[in-house]
Amino acid sequence: MGAVGLSGIVLTYNEEAHLADCLASLTWVDDLLVVDSFSTDRTLVIARRFTDRVVQRPFGDYASQRQAALALARGEWVLFVDADERVPPALAAEIRTVLSAPGPFVGFWIPRRNIIWGRWIRHGGWFPDYQLRLFRRDRGRYDPTRPVHEVVLLDGPAGHLQTPLLHYNYATVGEFLAKQRRYTALEVERLRRAGVRPRARSLVGQPLREFWRRYVRLGGWRDGLHGLLLALFLAYYTHCAYRQRWREGRAG
Repeated sequence: MGAVGLSGIVLTYNEEAHLADCLASLTWVDDLLVVDSFSTDRTLVIARRFTDRVVQRPFGDYASQRQAALALARGEWVLFVDADERVPPALAAEIRTVLSAPGPFVGFWIPRRNIIWGRWIRHGGWFPDYQLRLFRRDRGRYDPTRPVHEVVLLDGPAGHLQTPLLHYNYATVGEFLAKQRRYTALEVERLRRAGVRPRARSLVGQPLREFWRRYVRLGGWRDGLHGLLLALFLAYYTHCAYRQRWREGRAG
C-alpha cells in the first residue's frame, strides 16, 4: 500500500471464544487496535498476543464506542471488524489493492456473509449485507442518533468491494435471542431520542411489516426453517421495542 497506513479496529467485550481467529485474520494491517469494554474473561490476554494496542473504555453504545476508536487509530484508513468476523486472505488482498489506488473513493462497502446456526443465510436481507467498514479516518464519523446498527456519515463517495467478510454471528438460537434483547434496549433508546411515540396499532403493524419485509419481500422463505425463524424473531423484537415505547408514552 506504499505510504498509505491502515488501522484494523476490533471492539470487544467477553469475546474469548471468537477473538483469536478474528485477530489472526488481521495481522497484515499496519496498526491493530482493540478497544475493550472491561471484559471479565480472557479477552485481554488473547488480544495482547496479537497487539500491544489494547485500550479499555466503558461502553455507552456502539456508535460512540466506534467513534472513540476512530480517535485512537493511527492509520490514514481504518477497517472495523467485529470479533465474530474474519477477513479471509482474498478480502485482505482486495483491500490492499484498492488502497494502493483508491481513486475518488474515501470509503468502501464490504459484502458480508452471515453464518447463522451453522448455515450461510443468503436471503431475508442477510446477504450481501453490505457494510461500510473501510474508510479514510478523516472523512468518516458515526451518527450519534444511531446507537445500534450504527451508520457512518462519510464525506465523499464510496466504492464497493467484491470479496465478502465472514460473519460467524450466532452459533445457537439462545445466543441470537440474547443479542436481540440487547439490541432491543438500544433500539428503544433510539426511538426515545427520535421522539417516536407509537400508537397501539404500531404494536401489531410494525412487527407485521418487519416480518413481511424479511420473509416475503427479501425472500427469507428461500432459507427454509432458518429464514422463517429469523423473520419471526426479528418481528417479535420489533414488537418489544415499540411496546416499551408505547408503555412509556402512556406513563408520561
